[in-house]
Amino acid sequence: MSKIRVLPDHISNLIAAGEVVERPASVAKELVENAVDAGATRIVIDVESGGRRLLKITDDGEGMSRDDGVLAFERHATSKISKAEDLNAIGTLGFRGEALASIASVARVELVTRTDDASAATRVVIEGGRMRDVKDAPHPRGTTIAVRDLFFNTPARRKFLRSEATESYHLTNLVTHYALAHPEIAFTLTNNGRETLRVAPAKDLRERAYQIFGAQFLDSLLEVNNAISEPTETSFSLPQIAKVRGFVSAPRERRTSRDAQYLFVNGRFVRDRLIGRALSEGYRSILPHGVYPIALLFIDVPLEEVDVNVHPAKTEVRFRRAAAVADAVREAVRAGLASAGYAPAADIRDRRAVADEVGADAAAADPKVALVQPPESPIETRPTGFELRPAPQQERIAFATARAEGPMAPDRPSIDSLPQTVSPEAVSVASAPSQIQSEEIFSAIELSRTESDVKAFPDLPPLDSALKFVREVAVESLSANIRPLGQLDESFIIATDDEGLLLIDQHVAHERVLFDKYRALEASRKSESQQMLIPETFDLTPAQAAAFDAVAEELEAYGFELMRLSGRTVAIKSTPADLPASEARNVLSEVLDTVDNEKRGAARATLRDEIAASLACHAAIKVNMPLAPEKMRWLIDRLLLTSSPTTCPHGRPVILRLATQDILKGFHRI
Repeated sequence: MSKIRVLPDHISNLIAAGEVVERPASVAKELVENAVDAGATRIVIDVESGGRRLLKITDDGEGMSRDDGVLAFERHATSKISKAEDLNAIGTLGFRGEALASIASVARVELVTRTDDASAATRVVIEGGRMRDVKDAPHPRGTTIAVRDLFFNTPARRKFLRSEATESYHLTNLVTHYALAHPEIAFTLTNNGRETLRVAPAKDLRERAYQIFGAQFLDSLLEVNNAISEPTETSFSLPQIAKVRGFVSAPRERRTSRDAQYLFVNGRFVRDRLIGRALSEGYRSILPHGVYPIALLFIDVPLEEVDVNVHPAKTEVRFRRAAAVADAVREAVRAGLASAGYAPAADIRDRRAVADEVGADAAAADPKVALVQPPESPIETRPTGFELRPAPQQERIAFATARAEGPMAPDRPSIDSLPQTVSPEAVSVASAPSQIQSEEIFSAIELSRTESDVKAFPDLPPLDSALKFVREVAVESLSANIRPLGQLDESFIIATDDEGLLLIDQHVAHERVLFDKYRALEASRKSESQQMLIPETFDLTPAQAAAFDAVAEELEAYGFELMRLSGRTVAIKSTPADLPASEARNVLSEVLDTVDNEKRGAARATLRDEIAASLACHAAIKVNMPLAPEKMRWLIDRLLLTSSPTTCPHGRPVILRLATQDILKGFHRI
C-alpha cells in the first residue's frame, strides 16, 4: 500500500493557515493589504477582544462581483497575477491567493462586497472552510469582511494567542505601519468600541507622521531623501538602484532596540536585517554600540530587483543586488545626518567599488563617475578634509618633502606631527602646524606618487594585532587591586591588575552599577525622584498608548510620576533622580515600544528588569566623555560591588583583559 497520499483541501488550508495566520494581527495584515490593492481611500478596522471575537475591515475600494466574491475563497485564487512572468515584477501587496482560504479555514467569515455597476452587494458566509450561504445584501461600493471566533475549530492554536492587551498592541502597531505607508488613505481603528486611531488623508509622509506621532516626534527627525541630493564638485552620480526617503532621528533620540524603526520596500512593510544594518552603519561613530536610531524609511527599487515571494507572511524580501541597496540606505542616512551637522558628508567611493556594485560598463558609460584622484593616491579625498592614512605612505610624503625642499629647519615640525585630517580647500594654516603651507603639502603629495619613491620605500609589514590575545574576564579572576591608568578615546578606561592590562567600557560599567541600584531601590520601594519645574508633555503613538496602562505602575515604582491627559498625551511630572530630564522621554518611548507580546505577559520581575535596564542605559556615563582619575577609581570600585561586574544588563562584556603572559608572547619574550 502506498504511504504517500494527497491531502484533502481542508487539511491543506489548515496547514497554510499555520504559515499565514499567526495571530489576529496576521489576519488584519492580509485584509488591509487587500483593501489597499483594491484602491481604497478609506479603511476602517473594528476589533473586539484583541481580534479573537471580531476583526472587521471595511473599505471603499472597487469591490468584487458575485462570482469573484465566491471564487476569492478558493485556494490560490487571485486577481494579482496570471502567468509565471508576473512573479518577477510584483507591484501589489497581495498576490499569493491563499490568505482568504487560510483565514476562512480557522474562523467564521462573512464577506459583503459590491462593485459600482452592481445592483446589489453579495454576501458570502463561510465557517471553518465550508461555504454556508451566498445571497444579495445591501452595501455601498467596496468590501466589508468580518472574521469572528478566530481558531474556533483549532483550540490548540487558540491557546497560543497572548492576552487581549498584547494582541491589541500588535493590531495597533500593524495599522500604524500601513497608515504610514499610505498617507493618501484615511484609517480608523476602533478597539472594543473605543477609537484608538483616526487619521484623515495626508498630503505627504511628514503630515501623516504628525497625525500619528505628534509635533514633538517630528521635531527630533531629520529628512532623508537621496533622490533630491545635488552633486558637488567632489561627488559623482551613480545609477540609482534604490531611492531612499523618509526620516531618521537625531542622535539624541535613541533606543536600545529596533522596535521604533519602520521600514518599507515599495510600500510594503518589512522586517529586513540588511536595511537595519545599513541604517546602523549610517550612524557609525555617532551612536554607540547597542543603541539604535528611530527611522521611517521607504526604499523604492525596481520591481525586478526585489523578490517578495520568500516568506508566506510577505514580511521578508530578498534583493538581487543587496550590497547596492545597503549602500544606498547607508549613504542616504549619512547625507541626512550631514545636512544637519551630525556627520561629515558621505565618502567618495573608489572606482573599483563602483564597478563591483553597478557594473564596470555602467561606471564607464557615465562621464560623472570619475575619481578626484588616482586610486593608489596616499590621500583619500573627503568633503571634510584630507586624511593621511597608512604609516608607509606618510614616510613617502616626508621623504618627498625633504627631497624637494632640503633639510627641515630645526623648528619645523616633522610630517608625523601633522593632524589626521586637514581642511579640504587648501589644507589651511588653522588645521595644520603654522609653518606648513598648503602648497608645500600638495607638492609633497605629488612627489610621493612617483614610481621611484614607491620602489625606494616598499610597504612595511603590518603591525601584529593583539586581538587574538584579548579575552573577556571571568568574575572569579577579578581582584580589588585594579588601578586605572587613563582613558582610550575618552570611552574606555585603561587599568592594570595583578594579571595584566584591563580595558573597561565606561558606559556599560556605569550601566551595570545603575541597574543594580535601581533593582535594589525598587525592592525596597525607596526610589528617589526629581520634580520637574514644568511638566513635560509626551505624545504616545497608538501602540504605545495601548501599552501604557500595563506598565504605568511599574514606571512609577522607579521614580516616574506620570499623568494621562486627553487622547494619547502623557505629562511627565517627576523622573528618577539619576536620569537626566532630557532623557525621560527617550526612556518612556523605549519601554513602551519594547514591552510587548511575551514581555508584557511575563512575570513582573522580568518587566522590572526591562525598565531598570532602560533607565540604566540612558542615565549612565556616555562614551566620548573625559573622566577624572577619581571618577575612574569610583566607577571601578562600584563595579566590583555589583552582582555581575563583567556583563552589562543587556549581556555585553564590561571588561576585556590582555594578560601579561600574552603580552610577553606577542613580543616573543617567551
